Amino acid sequence: MADETVPGGDKRLTIMGHLRDLRSALLRSVVAIAITTGVSFAFAKPIFDILTYRSAFLQPAFDFLTNRLHLFAPPDLNLIAIELTEMIGTYMRVCLIVGVILAMPYLIFELVKFISPALNRQERRRYIYTALPWVASMFLIGVVFTYFILLPPALRFLTTFGSDIATIQVRIGNYVTIVSRLLLAVGLIFELPVLTSFLAWIGVVTWRWLANKRKWAVIGAFLVGALVTPTLDPINQTLVAVPVILLYEMSIWTAWLIQRRKRARAA
Repeated sequence: MADETVPGGDKRLTIMGHLRDLRSALLRSVVAIAITTGVSFAFAKPIFDILTYRSAFLQPAFDFLTNRLHLFAPPDLNLIAIELTEMIGTYMRVCLIVGVILAMPYLIFELVKFISPALNRQERRRYIYTALPWVASMFLIGVVFTYFILLPPALRFLTTFGSDIATIQVRIGNYVTIVSRLLLAVGLIFELPVLTSFLAWIGVVTWRWLANKRKWAVIGAFLVGALVTPTLDPINQTLVAVPVILLYEMSIWTAWLIQRRKRARAA
């Protein structure tokens, strides 16, 4: 079936047209991730220095946190590799994860472009040029929050708990898996206001509905904190839960602003 043209010059795609667009978007996304992953290999050593808190570039920031808040001082890590292929696998995993992070703005662009047939031209332009910087900024804030605030106390707890009974040695592969999973998970959690804003704009949710679900959001925030953090102590879980609650409150306000703007335009 051929694609149909609707008034205004926009195209109404058939099912096969959507599948073709989806295939093209996935192919371009894979190529983008391959390129950014290749770039990550050129900077693998600085990336590992950052992940293991040994970067001289970030040391002034940690000196500032250590002098004022000892809780967020970076841990003293002694990482080991006990398998012959462990470092090769770890290098591949780290560069792939960093490649996905670097390609994230383009991946979001492809997502918005794919759903754009459901939007008119003005909405398409607005979402692509205004939503993408917001998406990238919120994800970056989540990653920075995890790296500087959440990970140091969590890692120090894990590397010192039971050290009076046994010597704790951390495998580089296990360490990278935990750290990268936490960085990605919290970075995506910080996209909550972006998601709710989009849902409010298309009329799926309202600010009143979000406000009425506030108590469930608080419970869900602590559940997310328990699932995301690698430790069982309530301090680290609270460090995740509190920002999630604040993000939910931010989502209510953004939904309210969006509905207010929609009412003003309708009037």
